[in-house]
Amino acid sequence: MSNETEPHDPSPDPAPQPDDAPEQARTWRSLLRGQAVDTRPLRIPEYKRLLIGQGTSFIGSMLTQVAVPVEVYAITRSSLYVGFVGLAGLVPIVAFGLYGGAIADVVDRRRLYFGASVITWVVTLALLAQTLVGIDGVWLILGLVAVQSAAFATSSSARGAIIPRIVPVDLVPAANTLNFTVGNVGQVAGPLIAGLVIALPGPVSGFAYAYAIDAVLFTAALWSALRLPPIPPDRDGPAKRPGMREVLEGLVFIAKNPVLVMSFVVDIVAMVLAMPRALFPAVADDRFGGQVGPLYAAIAIGSVIAGLSSGWIGKVRRQGRALVVAIVGWGVAVALSGLAHSLWLAVVLLAVAGAADLVSAVYRQTILQTYAPDELRGRMQGVFTAVVAGGPRLGDVRAGATAAATTATVSWVGGGIACAVVVLVVGLAVRSFWRYDAVADRPVVADPA
Repeated sequence: MSNETEPHDPSPDPAPQPDDAPEQARTWRSLLRGQAVDTRPLRIPEYKRLLIGQGTSFIGSMLTQVAVPVEVYAITRSSLYVGFVGLAGLVPIVAFGLYGGAIADVVDRRRLYFGASVITWVVTLALLAQTLVGIDGVWLILGLVAVQSAAFATSSSARGAIIPRIVPVDLVPAANTLNFTVGNVGQVAGPLIAGLVIALPGPVSGFAYAYAIDAVLFTAALWSALRLPPIPPDRDGPAKRPGMREVLEGLVFIAKNPVLVMSFVVDIVAMVLAMPRALFPAVADDRFGGQVGPLYAAIAIGSVIAGLSSGWIGKVRRQGRALVVAIVGWGVAVALSGLAHSLWLAVVLLAVAGAADLVSAVYRQTILQTYAPDELRGRMQGVFTAVVAGGPRLGDVRAGATAAATTATVSWVGGGIACAVVVLVVGLAVRSFWRYDAVADRPVVADPA
């Protein structure tokens, strides 16, 4: 037997054979597809039209949301009256979110959505008309805002209840992700466009341009509503008349189901304790030379980025646990952003918070749409609309009051920390929510009719 060994070959390993390259490329493409936003709901024509209409009209509605308070301030030179704009919208949103949800459970949701959308469109035309005529009536504007907010709350309740009827249950998370992503694109684009058109010189007020663009873009929402199929209530027995009894039935159903209760509780905690936007002007003036625009845009930018890389969201079954983790992440990121003394770092951390907010919003909406039976979905969406719209406004009050009593930094950072701690403790305490499995624990099958 020879003791000689074969000489060592110092040459590198041979390059992959040509057949390996396509396989590697396929692997990378598969990984990227798994992380990219799930676009399968777009194959459903009704949903695709609904998303296009919602996304287009939302950009226009953001122009109006910027133009109204700026116009009120231009007329009155009073921040108090600007605050009345938020108050004028809050009460109708809460009231008609709840009642509109009850209506959505007893009438054709397509008709309700279209009717409420028409009212919203007409109010936008009225805002345009009062600006062109030069009425300069603050109370008229506030009244129009109240009517538009009521119509918005009703249409939102109907639209949220429509999604599970036109999208298969396993694609509902993906559909909600697309909805929130498109909405956040509007939150970035709308204010930027509004800032440009409001400042336009000429014989016509810049506010008129903003309202006119909103009115034109909102026709996309009307078109998408008209193209929906009839969506009558899915129920047995005679039709009910919507009233306070039906509203209370929805609230009782929520109260009896800890999973639903917690989906609202954690959202309220997140928005009331950790929404920092009321502090942006003061902190920007103190630290960032008055550059407030990037702060307002940062959360929405983070949500858009998260939405575009959200392919994994629909694969998570432990949605209660994922929701808790997302909101804890929101609170921690908000707290850290409040400590930042460079604008870019604050924007990055707020964007991280926005990404977490997108994830939590998708799971909250998905739990509501798939946990409750169809005859209660409108009311569930009504409560969702009231909480989503009301929570940030209450958060503005909390942040401003805490900053007045202490400092803006204490209010900002302390709110984020409190949010993370409270949500984690409550989430762990309610075991049925922490262990909630979106497949095994869902009490109803919510496939579209």
